[in-house]
Amino acid sequence: MGTTVYSSDLRPNPQSPRDVLAFVLCPATAFAESHDPDELAAVEEIIGSVKEEAIRRWFELITAANSN
Repeated sequence: MGTTVYSSDLRPNPQSPRDVLAFVLCPATAFAESHDPDELAAVEEIIGSVKEEAIRRWFELITAANSN
């Protein structure tokens, strides 16, 4: 286990297009601790569906807000 270099209390706002876009554009290497190709592939597989879900939820929130 590595040493924590940076920590933040940032809580992304799922209604903020900027926060969602920042997450979606963040490369998989930001979530992988090493540059092991197998680990990176696993992170890319997992994070891809999480990014899709973030976009879907943001779109649902915006659509609901616009319909009210």
